[in-house]
Amino acid sequence: MVINKLIASLQRKKTRRRTVKAILSREQHNNDVVNIHRLDTKNIGDYYCVPHHYFEKLKGKHLDIFDYKSQDKSVTDNFTKQISDNALIIGGGGLLNRGGFKLQMNLFEKLASQSKKTVLWGVGHNAKSPKYYGNITNYNIDVSKFGLAGTRDLTMPGEYVPCVSCLHEVFDKPFTETEEVGVIFHKDTVKKEQITNAFSELPTTSNTTNLEELISFIGKCNAIITDSYHAMYWTMLLGKKVAVVPNSSKFYDFKYKPIFTNFKDCLIDVKKAHTYSGVLEECREINTNFYEKTANYLNL
Repeated sequence: MVINKLIASLQRKKTRRRTVKAILSREQHNNDVVNIHRLDTKNIGDYYCVPHHYFEKLKGKHLDIFDYKSQDKSVTDNFTKQISDNALIIGGGGLLNRGGFKLQMNLFEKLASQSKKTVLWGVGHNAKSPKYYGNITNYNIDVSKFGLAGTRDLTMPGEYVPCVSCLHEVFDKPFTETEEVGVIFHKDTVKKEQITNAFSELPTTSNTTNLEELISFIGKCNAIITDSYHAMYWTMLLGKKVAVVPNSSKFYDFKYKPIFTNFKDCLIDVKKAHTYSGVLEECREINTNFYEKTANYLNL
């Protein structure tokens, strides 16, 4: 079992390097556009944080950023062709300062320095180590090399562009509060029974459910405790209180601040949380304006 995992890891590493080399050796074009992101259907934040869901001229034009390491040659060949032939919209999501995306983001930075038209849309830092929580001062790429750079981190380089998922129509629905506090677990935390069992008497869900159910869950609660970035964001869009148990640097640079806590003290700390008004409208306006810039730049 261990040997098989090691062999598979070495094969993926070899494939990654081969794919990057193939792209850099090809002539680059801007024939159309493709939206590159982490296409994870089991994480609704990753799934909905991308502009191709919300703008007609981008619909159907998407690519999983992890396709470059697939052991299916047809998938890596398609990745190479799509990247080489088209202008790139990269994001959203926590694609920066994260090892799993470093090689791809370095590739896109190199292409941006050449003739490739590139747009960063709503990307942000996502360092896992607690030593970086609230202490990120630099991205691991130079965002100034990209044609347009919209980043979701307020104090970092780039134009401030929060997650585009704010444009989803689900946020326009009315909700009636029936619960004081609800808990939304990240998909990785769901596996940790020692944590989940501690909240057995409260309404709980996770970011593995569908978007409509999750937003309905937030809507019925006065306050949310979560370790999911998008659950935090969507709670603020609905004008609710939120306390965050951080698992990455990504929580620390949003314009509006949650209460930071841990799973031991969160039921006390959530009472200190603030609500913010007008966040949904503000985020929608920023993203709509950024699309206009993108459309002009890419001649959409």
